[in-house]
This record gives sequence, structure tokens and C-alpha cells, in this order.
Amino acid sequence: MELTLPKWYDLHAHFRQGANVGIYIADHLKMGCAGALAMPNTQPPVSRVTGADSATARSIEAYRSELIAAGADAFDQLIIPLYLTAETTVEMIASGAKSGLLKACKYYPPHGTTNAEHGVPIDEWIGSDVFRAMEDHGIILCIHGEQHGLSGPAYFDASQTAESAFYANRLPRLIEAHPRLRLVCEHITTAAAAFFVEGAPDHVGATITPQHLLYTVGHLIQGLRHHLYCLPIVKFERDRSALREAILSPEQSKFFAGTDSAPHTTKATECGCAAGCYTGGCAPQLYAMAFEEAGANLGSDAGRKALTRFLCSNGPGFYGFEGSKETFTLKRERSHTEPHFTEDGPVVPLPYGMGLTLDWSIAAS
Repeated sequence: MELTLPKWYDLHAHFRQGANVGIYIADHLKMGCAGALAMPNTQPPVSRVTGADSATARSIEAYRSELIAAGADAFDQLIIPLYLTAETTVEMIASGAKSGLLKACKYYPPHGTTNAEHGVPIDEWIGSDVFRAMEDHGIILCIHGEQHGLSGPAYFDASQTAESAFYANRLPRLIEAHPRLRLVCEHITTAAAAFFVEGAPDHVGATITPQHLLYTVGHLIQGLRHHLYCLPIVKFERDRSALREAILSPEQSKFFAGTDSAPHTTKATECGCAAGCYTGGCAPQLYAMAFEEAGANLGSDAGRKALTRFLCSNGPGFYGFEGSKETFTLKRERSHTEPHFTEDGPVVPLPYGMGLTLDWSIAAS
């Protein structure tokens, strides 16, 4: 069986910085990706819109030039959000929107994931002039939806996680205070988040990663498979089931692809595990496997349309651009992935780290 689809969009990806950027962009292009939203948690963060990089801040303008020089000029869409920090101003939002460089801003909970130490608690943003300026200028808020500062069972337990607490307490307040602010709830992992997005206004959408559709915390801890460790962490079966139901809901338009693909040249360290799964080169194959595990028949018209909505059209629709006119083809043929051996160390794709053979391959892109 072959599936020829419009080229798809990864609306949450990490390309990092430095010598290896071209490797990661090339992997995205090889898997039929027509565009990406490139995360701003570089070192230093992408926390300004224009100007040269400094010791404490990079700019969207400069980072965009770096990515384009590394091959991202082949994308038809490249969005770089502004990392929200204590230095973000109303003037920055207004001038960035006017320049056309600023399409989205990114909220990180303080110390919530890789290079998130510059984040500001969400309570300081709710009701702020910065969020009001984003409403006024149509700037999308990409939100890492976990409550910061929790530990032990308050952070991760069968009855509550940092994500479920955030969607129960903070996000309703945010929407009430900023009813026109367009939100992307990124890499959602819980039934609580899925149900929230389904019941929220139409200007609230969500990305879902392949690993959160395929795996649960049981897969992570059985053998301590550290290549599956990401933030937010994979959750329980009830959560995976809710995410799968959401993507298969007939004609759904709120949920779309965002891999959170995150390359690490050193995954396990003496002080802990780097958070992030690398799915460059294999994300559509993993998504196709997840849709089939969720019960979709990709050989049927309904199954193909569900996968196409999720990969190719919902994301562009939410961000306000047209989907790709070009196509790529997934082929029902087993394939495998290999690490990238870089000067900084190996970058191990998630399927390789999990000992997984893919059920699908990219036939053409």
C-alpha cells in the first residue's frame, strides 16, 4: 500500500544551533516536510525580534538566517517564535508584528525543559500588557502547558501531573483574561489537556508528538529506555487513548502534528537524562503507525483523510497559511533508522533507541 499525501508541516521542532543544524533540517526535508516551527530555546535564547546576536539574546532575524543558510530555504514555511522572557515588551510585540518576522511567541515554564531557565511564571503573564498586545496584533501563543515548581506526587502521579494541574487551573484563567489570544497547546500528553482543547473556543489548538501517541510511561520505565525520555513525559494508557480519540474524531480541526523532535548528542548524563526524542527522518512513519494502532484504516478514504488533516492541513489552517501543493509518499514497507555520528557525539533516532523497526518508509519526497 502507498499513501501519497500533501507535504506536511512540523509545527514544533528543534533544530538547535551550530555545526549540526544542517543534519537536522536535511532529515526533515527527507521525510516530506514542507515547513516547520523552529523552537527558540537556543543558547542564548531567541528573545529578540531583530538585530545581531549578543551574549544574552539571539534574534528571530539572525536565527532565521542561520537556519536558511543550513538548508531551511527549501521549506515553504519557517516560523520562529519569540521566547518570552522578563525582557519581552509590548513594543517588541508591536514592532515584530509590523515587521512580519513575529508570528508567534513561546511560553516556557521556568526550568520546565531544556534551556527553559529564562521562562517567567505563567501567573505573571496572565492579564499582562504583553499578552494584550499579542491579542491586538494576532500573535499566536505557543504554550508549554505544565505547572512549574511542583515536585513528587504533585508533579507526576496517577491522579495529577504538572500538565493536568496547568489545564485545570491556569489555562482557564488565561483564556478568561485574554479571550482573543490564539493558543497552541503544545505537545499535549494527558486526557485532561485533550478534553480541554476539544471544549475550548476555536482559536485554541494543540500539537501532539508521535511518541505520546505510541507510548506510555510503562514503555519508558520498563528497562529505563532513556531515548523515550522527553518533557512532558509520556503518560498513562487513559491519556494515550484520549489523544488517539482526539486525532480520529471525525472532521477534527484542532489537533495537528508537532513532533518536538529534539536532537541530543549526549542523552544520559551523570546528573540526569536530557529531555527530548529525536524523530527527524521518521516522524510521518511513526504517525502512520500511531494512527493504525489507534484504529484507523489507512487504506480507507476515512483513514487517509484523518491522517491528512492531522499532518497536512490542520496546522496550516490554524497558523493561517495554505497547505503544500507538493506531495510525498508513504509506502507500506518496513524500514529502520540509524544514528548520526557527529563530532559532538551520536544523535540517536527514537526508533533506533527503542529497537523499533518502522512499518512504513518514505517512498518519495
